[in-house]
Amino acid sequence: AEAFEIMLTVHKKGLAVVGVFSFEVAETKVAQVMDFARRHQHPLQCTMEKE
Repeated sequence: AEAFEIMLTVHKKGLAVVGVFSFEVAETKVAQVMDFARRHQHPLQCTMEKE
């Protein structure tokens, strides 16, 4: 249910907050997501911002 809501937010607004993490955890998650997207040729953009 939460993933579906995030997907709809991204579809409608172009971006969504998917989590709030420490810098180190966020950095790792962004790298993992971007690596997965590249390897599977998905046009996904993942960034992190300071809260």
